[in-house]
Amino acid sequence: MRLATWNINGLRSRLEFILHWLADRQPDVVGLQELKLTDEQFPHDAFEAAGYRAAVHGQKAWNGVAILSREAGEVVQRGLPGEEDFGSRLVTARFDGFSLTTVYCPNGKSFEHADFPKKLAWFDSLADHWEAERSAEAGAVLCGDFNICPTDLDSHQAPEKTAQRIFHTTDERARFERLLDLGLVDTYRTRNPDTRMYSWWDYRMGAFHRNLGLRIDFVLATPAIDARVRDVVIDREYRKKKDGLTASDHAPVWIDLESP
Repeated sequence: MRLATWNINGLRSRLEFILHWLADRQPDVVGLQELKLTDEQFPHDAFEAAGYRAAVHGQKAWNGVAILSREAGEVVQRGLPGEEDFGSRLVTARFDGFSLTTVYCPNGKSFEHADFPKKLAWFDSLADHWEAERSAEAGAVLCGDFNICPTDLDSHQAPEKTAQRIFHTTDERARFERLLDLGLVDTYRTRNPDTRMYSWWDYRMGAFHRNLGLRIDFVLATPAIDARVRDVVIDREYRKKKDGLTASDHAPVWIDLESP
């Protein structure tokens, strides 16, 4: 089974690109972020033609998350309780033997911006919600765009320059660490403890070709799921244009699971 996450940076402009990737990579369940459209605008027909059902929590012009799956799941949560004012950023569906939650975590804009403490509060709410609702589940996945570089290895920027730089601060990293303390495993980093690999590159200044990126997209899993992981891939090939179609600024990330 292949479980994936992808910040697609606008579904309208990326639909054909996503369909290309689905046909090529054949994932079973995919968490999508940054849809930038409402539930009513979601192109269910196009995905159903490709063999996927969709659970959607959209928002006009901003945010929005969805779960694509070959087999329909049961939606058990839309939106992060207590954080509805920050937009449509979480959806959870339950499948046979596991649940998958996908999140589009707040950016925070900058260390000095008013959104920064709101970002920290959002992560506190996420951890509280996970502890209350999902931490007892043996099979659970939390995936998405977290907008945090958990360690210096997850950023191209020199550590001495990032102490007060968004995505890199001690406060943000402490929020990510709390999720790990709740029993979640960073499936990529546990298998690649020393590898410097990124999942996001700015469109500007040739950042992708110069490999000036950040690893901010994660598939976190409970130990029972992590024990079944046989491969973790940051799909850098799909950060490149395909057949004239422009990619998102994020690469998809997926895990392949052995049968239970």
